[in-house]
Amino acid sequence: MPNANEDNPSALSQVQRRAVSELLRVAPVADELGRRFQEAGFRLALVGGSVRDALLGRLGNDLDFTTDARPEAVLKIMRPWADSVWDIGIAFGTVGAQRDGFQIEVTTYRSEAYDRTSRKPEVSYGDSIEEDLVRRDFTVNAMALALPEQEFVDPHGGLEDLAAGVLRTPGTPEESFSDDPLRMLRAARFAAQLDFEVAPEVVSAMTEMSERIEIVSAERVQGELNKLLLSAQPRKGLGLLVDTGLADRVLPELPALRLESDEHHRHKDVYDHSLIVLEQAIALEEDGPDLVLRLAALLHDIGKPRTRRFESDGRVSFHHHEVVGAKMTKKRMTALKYSNDMVKDVSRLVELHLRFHGYGDGEWTDSAVRRYVRDAGPLLERLHKLTRSDCTTRNKRKASALSRTYDGLEERIAQLQEQEELDAIRPDLDGNEIQQVLEIGPGPMVGKAYAFLLELRLENGPMGQEAAVAALKEWWAAQAPQA
Repeated sequence: MPNANEDNPSALSQVQRRAVSELLRVAPVADELGRRFQEAGFRLALVGGSVRDALLGRLGNDLDFTTDARPEAVLKIMRPWADSVWDIGIAFGTVGAQRDGFQIEVTTYRSEAYDRTSRKPEVSYGDSIEEDLVRRDFTVNAMALALPEQEFVDPHGGLEDLAAGVLRTPGTPEESFSDDPLRMLRAARFAAQLDFEVAPEVVSAMTEMSERIEIVSAERVQGELNKLLLSAQPRKGLGLLVDTGLADRVLPELPALRLESDEHHRHKDVYDHSLIVLEQAIALEEDGPDLVLRLAALLHDIGKPRTRRFESDGRVSFHHHEVVGAKMTKKRMTALKYSNDMVKDVSRLVELHLRFHGYGDGEWTDSAVRRYVRDAGPLLERLHKLTRSDCTTRNKRKASALSRTYDGLEERIAQLQEQEELDAIRPDLDGNEIQQVLEIGPGPMVGKAYAFLLELRLENGPMGQEAAVAALKEWWAAQAPQA
């Protein structure tokens, strides 16, 4: 939704019209559930992100409700009605269900607060929807629609803030962020997702209280970072994290990219370059947001601060920054509790992102192209996108030349793949055949022989079994005294 302001008097009516359309779509399920709670003597309201998204015209099939019923009563009401029910979040007052294709969560009125040393929120139940709404993160998420009567509840001016495209907190931001410091990351995430501005007093509180984020678990921090990175405007949220000092606490490698340029400006602004690469990688996505690609684009140059050298001829160098950066990526992502597979994939892309730049200096042999494909493995398509995105030069002629060069490399890869099934490069003999030819059993020498044949395969292409056997026997004769 485009940002609106007080000078646009139609903004409120526009969001209200969208809300009516969206709420009519979900009314059969929402109203029916509201009547069940009413008949049981409880109150129920659609709340938070569901109301916000309805007003924005983007409500999906995930519906959030709040109620004065305690979780045990919620289960009793939901079980006969829902297609399925789960209570994995019941310790936090939340019961989940599915009905007619809708994913439903019903949460008892509650308040959450951290003590100064805890990583987990303390949950206590409330008795009124007003009490529940005031503890929510932002005014645009502190609106509700009471059911089945469909009464709009907005005690903190969320509708006006939504129309104006502004993020404010229901109470003071200091109180809100003290209750749950993760809300500071949510401010950046919603700024990126909704393309909203964050109110100045909220930005000030984020800056002053940034150290409070350190009591939040790595898993929760990672979750917010992922949502931010997968948003439509991640640069906006990342910039806010850096400007407020939050990035220094959760992703310090990012602000560290703001290297001071020397007086002759002999190197790019690495921070700005990295954000541009991220945006350009996003533009190349074909099947929706790709978290691995976006993380690799953001982090691809994080090894530069540690490897920067001012050379005697006046140049600035960053030798082996891709290797250093891959190690730093692995360390940071591990600290943020990413999965082993994701850590491996992102750090590998960071390590490989410079490999292409040797291609334009001289014609690669077929062997070099095979190694490029083998080393990228299943990450090859992402590596293509990352490498293309890494060109941020304003020199149109240079950018065009780089693009044409990479087009040429991709064409050669395609040709070799067609000829050789390059994606699954293997020696011409497998382990069993090696043992038969050499008349040996399983052991380390089989692995060495396999590696030798693989190198031949990469260097020469397919050899055929007869030539591979001859080469293996020749190699074995040279190895025999050591065997």
